[in-house]
Amino acid sequence: MFLKTSVWAFSLMLATSCNNAPQSAGSASYKTTTVEYGNRTLSQDYTATISGRQSVEIRPQISGTITKVCIAEGSKVKKGQVLFIIDQVPYQAALQTAIANVKSAEASVATARMTADSKAELFKENVVSDFDLQMARNALLEAEAALAQAKANEVNARNNLSYTEIKSPVDGVASMLPYRVGALVSPSIATPLTTVSDDHEVYAYFSMTENQVLSLIGKSGTLEKALQEMPEVELRLNNGQIYAHKGKIDAISGTIEQGTGAIVVRATFPNQEQMLRNGSSGEIIYPHKLENKIVIPQEATFEIQDKVFVYRVVDGKATSAQVQVYPVSDGKEYVVENGLNKGDIIIAEGAGLVREGTPVESVK
Repeated sequence: MFLKTSVWAFSLMLATSCNNAPQSAGSASYKTTTVEYGNRTLSQDYTATISGRQSVEIRPQISGTITKVCIAEGSKVKKGQVLFIIDQVPYQAALQTAIANVKSAEASVATARMTADSKAELFKENVVSDFDLQMARNALLEAEAALAQAKANEVNARNNLSYTEIKSPVDGVASMLPYRVGALVSPSIATPLTTVSDDHEVYAYFSMTENQVLSLIGKSGTLEKALQEMPEVELRLNNGQIYAHKGKIDAISGTIEQGTGAIVVRATFPNQEQMLRNGSSGEIIYPHKLENKIVIPQEATFEIQDKVFVYRVVDGKATSAQVQVYPVSDGKEYVVENGLNKGDIIIAEGAGLVREGTPVESVK
């Protein structure tokens, strides 16, 4: 019994001493990866405001009382369709007066012409003096000028009467109607009668930084070529839904906004279903298509003073290397533009915990 106990105690001491013995230093095991080329499409979001292709504020060109509203709020209207009618009575009376003035002026011209012709005949027979003849001719010129003025007043009166029917200048959709029958309106009203938006196509306006625009132009060579090579963009609506149709960037502002340094960019979207409305907002999703680029996991990098580094495995040891990454990422990977070559072996995980020169045992 005593012998068995002693053997058991000796075995326990031996096991304990083995566990406490110092282990030999060796290579640490890290997951590594071999750098390869790949294709990626990265997206960048920009806040956008949406407006119809044409958004026209409808205002009266004359003063008067609205006698009829010919449309409903939010209804579709056609170019040339009557939207409002302003009291026509005073303008019809003004037109009749102008027409009468024209007829009177025409009669005066006819009389002055007969007088001038008669004076000319009498002057040939030395019955009247040159002074009388010239006075008759001047009277004719004055009558003709009065007739021209009367005709101009008639044209103006006709225009004013036509302005009593306020028509839509474009096809589109009317906004709300702040004025009703009986409201007194004039060309100086602060709020328009309505706004007609032609939204068969809509414009989404968003801003890029000057550096981003310069980069796009630099890759293409000219602004015109850059616009032609722009990829189609998507629109994320306020409810998070992706709009069914893609848009095309077709305009870049020629000026830079003071203070922000931003440049306004326009993308055009079709809107046959009338889903997009003038004044709404959303987000432009701009794709960056990158082909034959080195792609590495972000876990393989660490940052020092806004600079990105990786650990390459060189001769079995960790060797830090600064890399230049594409400014857009998906939050999981980096596209490396400079600093690595195809076939390089890098530490794929936990790079921030590695130290320079650490022996590395690769684990796939």
